[in-house]
Amino acid sequence: MTPFTEKVITIIQDIPEGKVMTYGQIAALAGSPRAARQVVRILHSMSKKYQLPWHRVINARGQVAVKGEEAFFDQVTSLRAEGVEVSGKGIIDLEKYQSKI
Repeated sequence: MTPFTEKVITIIQDIPEGKVMTYGQIAALAGSPRAARQVVRILHSMSKKYQLPWHRVINARGQVAVKGEEAFFDQVTSLRAEGVEVSGKGIIDLEKYQSKI
């Protein structure tokens, strides 16, 4: 595992309940600000193995960005269960819910 991947996993594990972070924010904190897509790949391939709170990661516009109706519903439901307000279109207020770790 690369140092970048290790940092990304640690950052995602540390996102507090009821907060979100963006793919780009995680990439920047892990040392590679232009690697947001790599964060997506890491989440996709490592979430189960490392029990990552994948539902707390959203896009830079504050939107749930997962593809597929079931995954979208799962992410929105998980965020709402933690007290995060999510619109019907999957939009989250970053001013209110973005973690600054």
